Amino acid sequence: QVQLVESGGGLVQAGGSLRVSCAFSGRTFYGRTMGWFRRAPGKEREFVAAITWSGFNTNYADSVKGRFTISRDNAKSTVYLQMNSLKPDDTAIYYCAAGTDYSAYSLPRTYDYWGQGTQVTVST
Repeated sequence: QVQLVESGGGLVQAGGSLRVSCAFSGRTFYGRTMGWFRRAPGKEREFVAAITWSGFNTNYADSVKGRFTISRDNAKSTVYLQMNSLKPDDTAIYYCAAGTDYSAYSLPRTYDYWGQGTQVTVST
């Protein structure tokens, strides 16, 4: 049974940084496209970032480009999201997801497995 467990969320002041992690277990991590999504209060879930198995290809939502960095450590079956220059608008529950098709990386339906989420709150 696949499990995705996010960690590292918390409260941070605007302009600060935070790194969230997602540990994958239960099946092979090999070949998995990994993505981060978020859901802000009263809003729909939205794509944040995605990374291919090799790590050579990454993509970001326009709203986080230049501030967030997705990375992965395949030896540890873990994916990370480094968030810098955080803004109050970044406040949301952040979810990681695992799939196998990078061609539609921004679509939730691409992903087969989801974590429970970790709360990130950015104060003014």
